[in-house]
Amino acid sequence: MADRERRHTRPHGATFVPHAEVLAEEDLSRALRRMAHEIIERNHGLADVVLVGLQTGGVPIARRLQELLLEIEGVAPPLGILDVAFYRDDIGLRPVLPEAETDIPVDLTGRVVVIVDDVLFTGRTVRAALNALSDFGRASCVQLCVVVDRGHRELPLRPDFVGKNLPTSREEAVDVSLDGVWLGKLVGR
Repeated sequence: MADRERRHTRPHGATFVPHAEVLAEEDLSRALRRMAHEIIERNHGLADVVLVGLQTGGVPIARRLQELLLEIEGVAPPLGILDVAFYRDDIGLRPVLPEAETDIPVDLTGRVVVIVDDVLFTGRTVRAALNALSDFGRASCVQLCVVVDRGHRELPLRPDFVGKNLPTSREEAVDVSLDGVWLGKLVGR
């Protein structure tokens, strides 16, 4: 969960208190490189691929994947940013962040869209993303790329590309940044 989302989520102003490092920076770097290779392999190159990072945690991951894809293939696929706040089925329960933006630079019609997010939990954010993407064209295929799949799915969704499967309890929180992945708890002030 990104820091600015955490500030607006109950308990309001909660602080993430880590208790275990799951992936160090080097481990995360290797996982992202592996996922970049998997995206290339699965799609037979990058000709029709568009990366779409979900606000807020998926955006830096999508940018890093774009850099890795450029390094590996010599091609940087277009990168979009998607805020799904108004497409969520729990809009009254989660914060709507006014500073979050949506910027999809290309028509998605006929393209392979790779949704990128930091953590896959219940699947409701991905469902909202699928609804939102339809406003930008009819993709030929939508794939899901996440750094951490922590389980607890409430919808029948499965990621195509995963950095780490991490079984967690519902009370635990997962924090992902380009510096690594930590498991911990949200503690109210």
